[in-house]
Amino acid sequence: MQTASFLKELFDLSGKTAVVIGGTGELCGTMAVGLARAGAEVVLGGRIPEKAEKRLAEIASHGGKGYFVPVDVTSRESLQSMLDTVLDRSGKVDILINGAGVNSPTPFLDVTEDEFKRIIDTNLSAVFRACQVFGEYFIDAAHPASIINLGSISGLSPLSRVFTYSASKAAVHNLSRNLAREWADKDIRVNTLVPGFFPAEQNRKVLDESRVLDILRQTPASRFGDAHELIGATLLLASAKAGSFITGIELVVDGGFNAMTI
Repeated sequence: MQTASFLKELFDLSGKTAVVIGGTGELCGTMAVGLARAGAEVVLGGRIPEKAEKRLAEIASHGGKGYFVPVDVTSRESLQSMLDTVLDRSGKVDILINGAGVNSPTPFLDVTEDEFKRIIDTNLSAVFRACQVFGEYFIDAAHPASIINLGSISGLSPLSRVFTYSASKAAVHNLSRNLAREWADKDIRVNTLVPGFFPAEQNRKVLDESRVLDILRQTPASRFGDAHELIGATLLLASAKAGSFITGIELVVDGGFNAMTI
């Protein structure tokens, strides 16, 4: 019992409200379930109510609480509306996860201006907007908070075939470190969670057979990650106790991919 009590003290999120932008997707949706099981009220932000309903049913099956708020991450007004809705309904926000993202396998010389802008706007500019909108609330309310931005292994080392995606995620890593430095004295922690290769909706179109073999050869664990394997890292970064002195880092969950050279 002492062990269980100690772990609960470190990772218990009861009474916390977590906004998960991209929470209708596979990775962030699973992370949201983990937050709910740790006691947080979870707000799923996304575009497709039907996906949210399935994830909320999963949360409820574990005794958790949550609800869906539609959001367009390319619109500052939509993000502000989401924050206002959450404050009206829940009274506060303690945890923000920025996980919306898109990808494309377009060869570099075929990347159009429109495609480049679309990926940058969703993967990078959306994080910038959300951090401004929610960050202003955290600062004005003098409210301690944890912001977790979803990075990518391609933000650490550029990967072939995903030129714009890699560039956008590298910028997210840099933005997160800068915000961590800027807001540390306000008790706002900003970190980047960096998944390695986890099959998800946005990357399946780039995972052909040769690509899969290349990834597995480069991954010491010799397999892809499972979305549930992101939950532990999420809880560490989200917890004001377990993660109280953690800010400005890239927490990599990749089966050893980033450790490989030759």
